[in-house]
Amino acid sequence: MYTLDDKRIEFLKEICEEFGPPGFENRVLKKVYKYAKPYADEVKRDQLGSLIFVKRGSKETPKILVAGHVDEVGFIVTSITKEGYITFHPLGGWFDQVLLGQRVVIMGSKGPVIGVIASKPPHLLRPEERDKVVKKRDMFIDVGATSEKEVKEMGIKIGDPIAPWSPFMKSNQGKTYMGKAFDDRLGAFVAVEVLRYLKEANIDHPNTYYAAATVQEEVGLRGATTVGWVAEHDVAIIVEVDIAGDVPGIKPQEAPTKLGKGPSIVTYDASMIPNQKLKEFIVQVAEEAKIPYQLSVVPGGGTDAGRLHLYKEGRPSIVIGVPTRHIHSHVGVFHRDDLENAVKLVVEVIKRIDEEKVKEFTSI
Repeated sequence: MYTLDDKRIEFLKEICEEFGPPGFENRVLKKVYKYAKPYADEVKRDQLGSLIFVKRGSKETPKILVAGHVDEVGFIVTSITKEGYITFHPLGGWFDQVLLGQRVVIMGSKGPVIGVIASKPPHLLRPEERDKVVKKRDMFIDVGATSEKEVKEMGIKIGDPIAPWSPFMKSNQGKTYMGKAFDDRLGAFVAVEVLRYLKEANIDHPNTYYAAATVQEEVGLRGATTVGWVAEHDVAIIVEVDIAGDVPGIKPQEAPTKLGKGPSIVTYDASMIPNQKLKEFIVQVAEEAKIPYQLSVVPGGGTDAGRLHLYKEGRPSIVIGVPTRHIHSHVGVFHRDDLENAVKLVVEVIKRIDEEKVKEFTSI
C-alpha cells in the first residue's frame, strides 16, 4: 500500500514554498507539471491556466476527476506612497489580526522583493486606539525604501502580486509540518500523487482518472468552473484542507476534525451538499481498507466542489479533507499521517468506481 516517503515530502515543500496567489499561479503550475507529466497519458489545460493530467484505466468511462487548487491567499499592490510604502488589496480571505509583522514577497518586474506588513506603531496610539483591531486598510508594506522612486526602481508597480513568505519545515513533534499555502497545495499534491502511484504500482482502475491542479479558487472557484468543461467528468472528488478543530476555543460541533486522526469526509459545506450515495460509498471503502477517517461539516466555507458538482446537469461530488490548523495565515500545520491516508483513500476509491457504481450514485 502507498507510503508517503521523504522524496514526496520534498516535492510538497517545493510547491508550498513557491509563489502563487490567485491569477499568478504559473510558478507553481510549472513544478506540478514537471512532477506529474511522466505519469500521465495526456495533459490538458483550460484557458484560465488549470492543469489536468489524464491516466487511462481499463475502461474509458467513467471519468473520475480529483481536483485540488494551487492558488494561495495573497494580495495585490494598489499604490505606492511618496514615502515608499506599498498599499495592498487582499486576494482571498484574510483575518486582519494575522497580518501585522508578517513578511511577504512582492513579485515585481525585476524579481521577488521581501517586505513586512506594518501599521502605525502602538507607541504612538492613543489608549482607546490600542484596544481596537487594526484593519487591513490601515496597514502597509515596508520594503525598506525611503521614497516612491526607490520602490519603482525595485521593479514594483500597481497590480503586482504579493504572497506570504514562510518556509516549510517539520515540527519537533516529527510528524507535523508548518508552512504556507497548505490550502490547497495539499489537495493538489494528493491529486498528482494518486496519479503517480497508480502508474508506478501498475494499479488497475476501471475508469479514466483526471488529476486537476486548479487556479483562482480563493477568489470565487473560478478554475473549477472551467476545468469541468475540459475534463467532462462523471464524478468529482475535491481534495481540500479541512479546518482542524483541535485548537483552543473551538467547540466540537464547530469543527470536528483533529490532526492525526485521518482524512475527513465532508458531509456538508456552504457550497455543496455531497451526493449521499457517493458519501456512503467512500465511508465503506475507508472501512474496508482500514483507513482512518473523520466525518466533518464546514458550515462557513466552500470549495471547488461548489462548481464541479454543478457541471452540466449535475455530477456526484464530494470533498475529502486534510485537517489543517491556522489556514489562511502565514503558518498552517498538518499531520503527515493524514496526508498519507488521504492518498490511500483516494487510490482505493479510484480502484472501485466503475460505470455501474456511478449509475448507483444517481439512481432512485
